[in-house]
Amino acid sequence: MRPSPTFALTAPALTILALLALPTLAGAASWKEQQIAAAEKSESILRQAEKVRGLLPQYQIMRAAYVADDGKAFRLIFGQYLSWHQSYLGLHDDAMQSFSIQQGGDKQDAPSPLDGDAWRIEPAADTIARLAADQRAVFFNEAHNAAITRTLTVAMLPRLKELGFTHFAAETLYETDTNLAGRGYPNEDSGFYTQEPVYAEMVRTALRLGFTVVAYEAASEAVGDAREKEQARNLYNRVFKDDPKARVVVNAGYAHIVESGKYLGGASMAQHFRKIAHIDPLTVEQTMLIPHTETSQDHPYYRALLAKSPPKTAVAFVAKDGKPWSLREGQYDLSVALPPYTHDNGRQSWLSLGGTRQPYTIDGEICRSVMPCMIEARYIGEGDDAIPADRIVIGLSDSSLTGSERKFRTVNQLRTDLYLRPGRYRVRASGADSQVVNTQNITVAGSTVGSSKERNP
Repeated sequence: MRPSPTFALTAPALTILALLALPTLAGAASWKEQQIAAAEKSESILRQAEKVRGLLPQYQIMRAAYVADDGKAFRLIFGQYLSWHQSYLGLHDDAMQSFSIQQGGDKQDAPSPLDGDAWRIEPAADTIARLAADQRAVFFNEAHNAAITRTLTVAMLPRLKELGFTHFAAETLYETDTNLAGRGYPNEDSGFYTQEPVYAEMVRTALRLGFTVVAYEAASEAVGDAREKEQARNLYNRVFKDDPKARVVVNAGYAHIVESGKYLGGASMAQHFRKIAHIDPLTVEQTMLIPHTETSQDHPYYRALLAKSPPKTAVAFVAKDGKPWSLREGQYDLSVALPPYTHDNGRQSWLSLGGTRQPYTIDGEICRSVMPCMIEARYIGEGDDAIPADRIVIGLSDSSLTGSERKFRTVNQLRTDLYLRPGRYRVRASGADSQVVNTQNITVAGSTVGSSKERNP
């Protein structure tokens, strides 16, 4: 679902105000007015950008608007919108810089699992698989601008399918895309956040494994508690109502999966679901113990973990009796800590999705001197409308610079990697006007990355 104009103001899981100094009581009303105005302006800019064909020209419009207004409220709210589109374009570092939720310590936090020897560290995938064995529903959450929070869910789908899970449900999917299963891949009509390639890979993987993929987003204009209840009702009706033996994997944003406490003045989707379906889901929180571009924004426990033993994959903390640790006891069943950012050839290495994808180096010459240039790799056998397996933009100028400071890097300096599973792909390069400037077929070998390239005539 494309967020409503009030999304950035009403989703408490984002804790947006924590990113700025809290206003004084005297200035609170003015601050709220600034936020409302910023949200309305943000929506207007997004609607204007969506009238233009192509993600890259849309992003150019949004980036220019962001640079032109340095107001705190606008940067805070529109930075979130900008970050989504940066993630769509493979600009994951930029996405985290445009919008990032500081994870300071909180009085609700459980004691650190790193203190003493009560908890051991183990791969989160093993913990979740063990806990999910007898579950009817497993709920994962994500941070919409941080695609790294989707990687564990993609990796878990095969294991959960082996355990007997039958359905996969994603908050972002549009129920209007009735041909998704028949087509076998998502396109731009499938959902909002599925325009980001890792999310698209999540949906594509679920389809390939034989999951029944369902949309459960509220189709009405409901917001707050009413939206949460409608989501929960849709999830129950489309999964369990006619198939009481079904088992579902759910991907949702932020605190839609919280199991206790007030949410948007009412209850969360997970809380409503438990009442409607009489099923207590296994809830996996993976948006708090994550890396940020500024380590000062990392949760104190996460900083301590990196200082002690930086994980190379997603990890969980488990007691001797098998009980999982949760940062927020009673709100989530377990918390996952994701690995720190590392870079390879300018891209974040978590894009390998646990080693299932390999870096394939692409030369800037594919763009034929057209800059900026969007490079996309689609599976051979999927249509040109498919969300690509990976996408990256190169040659962007820094629009925050002016005059002689603004310049492009030369084409021979523009080498980048696409992260791809072994197989055959159709690579397409296009410019800021969305015109295709070059195509190329490639094969990513199972053991030797980029073993062959064959250019189209």
